[in-house]
Amino acid sequence: MPSPTTPTLRRRTALLATAALPLTLLPCTMTQAATDTAPAVPAELAALLPQARLVGKGSLRFFGLMVYEARLWAAPGFEPQRWEQHAFGLELQYARKLEGSAIAERSVAEMRRIGPFSQEQAQRWLALMTRAFPDVVAQDRLLGWHRGQGEVRFLHNGRPTADLTDADFARLFFGIWLAPQTSAPALREALLGLNTR
Repeated sequence: MPSPTTPTLRRRTALLATAALPLTLLPCTMTQAATDTAPAVPAELAALLPQARLVGKGSLRFFGLMVYEARLWAAPGFEPQRWEQHAFGLELQYARKLEGSAIAERSVAEMRRIGPFSQEQAQRWLALMTRAFPDVVAQDRLLGWHRGQGEVRFLHNGRPTADLTDADFARLFFGIWLAPQTSAPALREALLGLNTR
């Protein structure tokens, strides 16, 4: 059989890329199989939540490109449907370079999907998140610790960047990943351990 010509190879490559495009437009998640080795609890979270265990993990992709892997850590007894009442840590390990100000702005936009808030709150929270989220590069980690009573602490690679007590902020911010209104429902299910297929 003759080998395909260069134009034929280009057409096949283009067809394969086009066929895969719809899959790349959706957030893609990976769940941890029971046989996977669980990652170690981040040291900074172990100090805040000594009994922390991995609840679930997943990745967020945009146009097929990995943005970050997310991990949800909580103590035994964590109830996914009542997540806002529990202490937990949400860890994001980035796969690429992103500006902290862009992360903060996107967070405000995603928080609006979860519930309403005033423009004054948006400005105050944007200023806080701009301070809390530095520019990140591949392998950097941002960790949000939720105490369960509106108290939030942010850490970048183990170093604290911001603290606040604001129940509305805590519910809306962590709701980006954990609320039913999230823009990434498959990632939510993976983090909360709801997709145990």
